[in-house]
Amino acid sequence: MSNKRKNLMLFLASQTISYFGSLLVSYAITWHITLHTKSGTMMTISILCSFLPTFFISPFGGVWADKYNRKMLIIVSDSIIALSTLVLALLFLNGYNHLWLLYIASAIRALGAGVQMPAINALIPQLAPEDKLTKVNAINSTLQSVVTLISPILSAALLSSAPIEELFFIAVITAAIAIFILLIFVQFEDTANISSEKKSSYFKEMREGFLYIRDHEFVKTLFFFDAIFFILIAPIAFLTPLQVARTFGSDVWLLTALEVVYSLGMIAGGVAMTSWNGFNNRIHTMVFSNVIFSISTIALGIVNNYTIYLFFIALTGVVFPIFNTPFNVMLQEKVHPNYLGRVFGFINMIASSIMPLGMIIFGPL
Repeated sequence: MSNKRKNLMLFLASQTISYFGSLLVSYAITWHITLHTKSGTMMTISILCSFLPTFFISPFGGVWADKYNRKMLIIVSDSIIALSTLVLALLFLNGYNHLWLLYIASAIRALGAGVQMPAINALIPQLAPEDKLTKVNAINSTLQSVVTLISPILSAALLSSAPIEELFFIAVITAAIAIFILLIFVQFEDTANISSEKKSSYFKEMREGFLYIRDHEFVKTLFFFDAIFFILIAPIAFLTPLQVARTFGSDVWLLTALEVVYSLGMIAGGVAMTSWNGFNNRIHTMVFSNVIFSISTIALGIVNNYTIYLFFIALTGVVFPIFNTPFNVMLQEKVHPNYLGRVFGFINMIASSIMPLGMIIFGPL
């Protein structure tokens, strides 16, 4: 096995482990708030805490990803997320189990994610051959989908038999394992520390990234489309657990089934993209996924049979990798390496602001 392939496999493994622990905490927080409040307003506050910090930090995270060692940025952000989770676990263990603590922890985790995600997306083209980018992104999506399948099952089992802080401790351990793998075993020459003016202003480099997007017609159009897309998928992304709790019941297994079938769909979609690679025109692949999203969104607002409801949830899971994989690959191919971190930073900023802004309307409704 070549050293480059080994580094890529270890990198994907470390991020999969990290993602597993992160999802355990996310499910625990979301379900705790959902089942204890059944409030759209409380869910909206939770979502704002989970996304708005990412909005504010992502532009800086993108600059840092183009300016400094991307591997170390991932390690530092993962460490901050793990530390905040550890503090939360210790507070809950000692009886301090207020909702506002979950909101603060979510905000800190969102800050870490805003630094981590641009670095991860910018690092993948550095580790993977250009002609394998679609396959690597699809494999990464499939691995994350498998984790998304396992996490709610384990989370539900633990929540049914143990206090919530146990999930937090498990997440800390997984983060430590992921950091260890990345720090010790993933070794490569960081040729993408490309910003020549290390002492230049963050705001200057951020502005350069913005001007690059503005002047790149294809990337600018893709960003505009992405913003509209994120607004319209906000109800599916955030309100389906609340819809299930209100319409079908508050049992944990109902929420677990929701996540499981979505994850199974994502695994199927990721596997399909690994072997199929989509249409020759990647835009056509994304449009195809959007048509299925649209049909599923309408159906979820109409059906009152839970089995049929789960079918359409699974369908949205299938088409998400079919949308996301060509989207990421197009950016990784068309954006100059000097701007990859900043471009993905702005993408994170869109995702973390547009959906919560949509939820300001959808949540109270």
